[in-house]
Amino acid sequence: MARDSSFTTALNVPSDVLEVMGLLESAGYPSFLVGGCVRDALLGRQAMDYDLATPALVDELKKILVDYRIIDTGSAYGTVTLLTGQRELEVTTFRADGSYSDSRHPDSVSFSTSIEDDLSRRDFTVNAVAYSPTQGWADPFGGRADLEAGVLRAVGNAGQRLQEDALRIMRALRLAATLGLRVDPGLSKALHDNKGLLQNISPERISAELMRLLSAENDQLLPVLLEYGEVLAVPIPEIGAMIGLDQRSPWHTYDVWEHTVRALVAVSPDDLVVRLTLLLHDIGKPPTFTIDETGRGHFYAHAPLGAEIARDRLQALRFDKRTVQQAYELIRSHFAPIAPDTVLRWLRRLGEQQLRRLFAVKIGDMCAHIDSAVISGLPPILDCLDALDEAISSRACYSLGQLAVKGGDLIAIGVEPGPRLGALLEALLDTVVEDGQPNDYQRLMAAARQLKDLDLGAPKEADAADHIEYTSGKQEA
Repeated sequence: MARDSSFTTALNVPSDVLEVMGLLESAGYPSFLVGGCVRDALLGRQAMDYDLATPALVDELKKILVDYRIIDTGSAYGTVTLLTGQRELEVTTFRADGSYSDSRHPDSVSFSTSIEDDLSRRDFTVNAVAYSPTQGWADPFGGRADLEAGVLRAVGNAGQRLQEDALRIMRALRLAATLGLRVDPGLSKALHDNKGLLQNISPERISAELMRLLSAENDQLLPVLLEYGEVLAVPIPEIGAMIGLDQRSPWHTYDVWEHTVRALVAVSPDDLVVRLTLLLHDIGKPPTFTIDETGRGHFYAHAPLGAEIARDRLQALRFDKRTVQQAYELIRSHFAPIAPDTVLRWLRRLGEQQLRRLFAVKIGDMCAHIDSAVISGLPPILDCLDALDEAISSRACYSLGQLAVKGGDLIAIGVEPGPRLGALLEALLDTVVEDGQPNDYQRLMAAARQLKDLDLGAPKEADAADHIEYTSGKQEA
């Protein structure tokens, strides 16, 4: 295959990577940059990782690169990781994979001396481009042309590529969204046809790709989520019932899934906990859907039920406990009424970061309603944000750490250390946050003397879920 070394300009290869490539070339083994670093460079993006492919076998690599620390990260597959001092550099022998009986790993590999063989086993054409400063470009499947046209296309038969490694299904969605690529019709059909293979992939890998997908920019993420909701419904089955569910509400013009997607892309990708929450915030709507005598749909108490469902699903996907709890709190609270004069209470329950997330969830949710609902519903949320900013800038007291009275002050007036001390501190914080009393040392100590002999019960960590009030138990939108 003729290689074209005139495509745009030579890639800017870091000096430590060039040094390794030079050592391999001097030993008679051509080496190529492959994969994401080449793709990202062609897109004008800063490459995060660099991978090399070469015909040298692992034993030969260890002899040639003897001055480097080498970690055996997959010698059976021809892969080692080289520590250059500037980065971890993955070096892999050219190879051709055998069959994939588990839809994830090749049953066998055979090593090759051809870069074309190595590229032919890769997933998508945009990832099957290689570059060498001395050898030029290797692009047997037109990956550069696809990048220029903005197309994501499989290498060879799309169905076969996905059946070899089902994680490529999630990776295709992620690349389409994060790179802003249009999915080729053949690949699109294969994604739908083979979506069930995602059941063979570990939850940890699914969740990792899901979070990368949710990091995409809004306008690029929207069409991917709308088109491939049924694919995501394999690892998150509850999504299936959301797709096409007409809300039958004067406040909604979208079905539950499209409302969810539009809410998600209405917020910044900077905080993925918010994005994840919005993906699942209405997961409780299908099981709570009812229709009244006028034909209007309702979703009474969908938020608390949705929080329970989301927690179970995120745990099944092996998300870490902190993320699960944060999403649970936000989903349970996303339809709770908040007014500027209750912001301090919510600060106490959630803390500043989590309360800002809750407002972001509320804004995204509101923006996915009909225009008239947005016009009337968005300003009150922004008023609460202003109240939050004011509370933070004025150093308003909403936590025990800010309270003018400390544990030692209460011990000094005869309160025994232990649960009662904690309960009294919480009671004093109540007078500031709930009753609006000044955070003043003398006033609080006077209150402490009055309260110290009363039965206050054990202190309890504030939980926003315990304080949500649903009008007649029937919040619905």
